[in-house]
Amino acid sequence: MSNISPHSTSASSAKSAREATKNNSTKSTIRKKKKREDRNMFVDHETALRFLDSRINVERTDPNKVDSDVWKLDRMRAMLNVLGNPQDDLEIIHIAGSKGKGSVCNMLESALEGCGYTTGVFTSPHLISITERVRVGGQPLKESLFDSALEQCRDAAFDVEEQHGKATYFELLTALSFLVFAQLAVDFVILETGIGGRVDCTNVVKPRVCGLTEIQLEHTDILGDTLELIAAEKAGIIKSGSVALSINQSDEVKQVFRDHAEKAGASLKFLGENVPYSRRFQSGVGKGPHARVCVGEEGEGFEHLSVPLMGMHQADNCGLVLAIILELRNLGFDLSERMVCAGLEQVASRGRLEKILDRPRIYVDGAHTPESVRETLKAIGAHVDYDSLIVIFGCAADKDVNKMLLELDRGADKILFTQVQDNPRSMSPEDLYSRFCEELQGTSMAETKPSVRDAINDAARAVGGNDLILLLGSFYIAGEAKQLVEARKSRR
Repeated sequence: MSNISPHSTSASSAKSAREATKNNSTKSTIRKKKKREDRNMFVDHETALRFLDSRINVERTDPNKVDSDVWKLDRMRAMLNVLGNPQDDLEIIHIAGSKGKGSVCNMLESALEGCGYTTGVFTSPHLISITERVRVGGQPLKESLFDSALEQCRDAAFDVEEQHGKATYFELLTALSFLVFAQLAVDFVILETGIGGRVDCTNVVKPRVCGLTEIQLEHTDILGDTLELIAAEKAGIIKSGSVALSINQSDEVKQVFRDHAEKAGASLKFLGENVPYSRRFQSGVGKGPHARVCVGEEGEGFEHLSVPLMGMHQADNCGLVLAIILELRNLGFDLSERMVCAGLEQVASRGRLEKILDRPRIYVDGAHTPESVRETLKAIGAHVDYDSLIVIFGCAADKDVNKMLLELDRGADKILFTQVQDNPRSMSPEDLYSRFCEELQGTSMAETKPSVRDAINDAARAVGGNDLILLLGSFYIAGEAKQLVEARKSRR
C-alpha cells in the first residue's frame, strides 16, 4: 500500500473545497433565481391566496404542532423595517381580550365613521372573504389593493427570511394592513390582536389607546391555564404613554392589569371604577328588547344609549367603546354624542347573532367558549320570539368542549353536531355526539351531520314557521353557513 504524501492530501482538500464552493454557489444561484421568480406579480387573487395558504396558519393548526418561533416579534419588526415601518405613522387603538374583541372593533368602527373619520380596521378571522379582515371606511379591501400590498409584504418577508425564518399567514396579513392603512392615510386604526397580546404579531405598535375586553380561559395550551397567566399575556399591549381602558374584570385579572400598567408607565381605567358606568335591560316599544348603558360623567358622557347588538354581554363591550370615545375626546378629537349614536345605529353584526336568512330563520354566532355560548343562548331567548330552537354546533377539538355542550343542553331543543370542511382542528361530529350523549348524558335530542350543508338542510326540513335555527361553535361554522346561504340566494 503506497503512502499518501502531504502534498497530495493538500491538493485533494483544495479540490474538495473548490467543488464545495462551486456547489454552494450553484445552490445560491438557484435560491436567488427562485426568489426572483417568487417575487413576480400575483397573476390573480387566487394566486395571492395560494401564496398565503402556503404559510403556517395558526388558526388552522393543532397548537401542539406550532413552532415556538411563531411567538416572537423579531421577524415582524424586521419585515416592517423593510417596508418603512408604516405602523409608526398610524393613530392606533389596540384591542385585546378573550371575548368581545370583534364586537368592540365593529362598534368602534361605526362610531368613528359616524363622526366623519375614516377608519382602518384589522380583525380576524373572516367569515367569507379574506379581504373582510382589512377594512377601510367600513368596507373590505378591494382584491386588487389587497394583492398589490401582499406582494410588497411577501418581498419584505423574503428579505428577512434567511435570518428570521418564514413569515406566517397572520404576520403577512398584519403587515399588509399596516401598509395599506398608511398608504391610504386613514384617521384611526382599530387593531384587534390575534392570540394573546404580549407576543402577538400586532404588538409592534405604539397605541394611543388600548382596550381590554373580558378575560376568560381560552387558548390555555398557548397562553396559560389560569386567568392570571392569560391576563398577563393580554396586558402585554399596554405601553408607556398610552391609556388603557378595561371592562370590569375579576379581582385577580384587575391586579395583573394594574401591575402591568404601573410597570409600563401607562394610565389604566376600569368601567364602573374610574369610569362611571351602568347598564340595564329594557323591553320597550319601538326598539323592542335591548340593553342600555350610561358611560362617563353626567352631562359630559353618554346617557341611556341603546346598545346596537343583541345580548347583555354586548352592554359591557359597548361601554368599553364609549369609554374609548371619551378618552379620544380628551385627546382633542371631535366626537359628538349625536354622531356617535348615529354611527352605532349602523353597526354590522358580522357573525355576532347575525340573521342570515328569513325563511327559515337562521342566525349565526361565533361563540366558542362556555361563557359565550351561554350568553348567546340567553340573548337569542331575550331578543327573538320562537317556539323551538335547533342548534347546529361544531367546534375545534382544543376548546372547552364539555362545558359548551352542557350550555347547549340547557338551551337547545335539538342539536345537530357537524364540522367545517378542511380544518384539521375541527372535532368530528361523532366525537361531539359521543361526549354529549354518553359522557354528559345530555337530555336534548341530538344527531350528527357530516357537513354544515347537510345540517342546515336537515334543520330547514324540520322547523316550523316560528322555529329558529342557530349555528354556534366557531366563526368558521358561521362563515361556512353564511357562504352557503348567500350562494343559495344568488341562484334564485
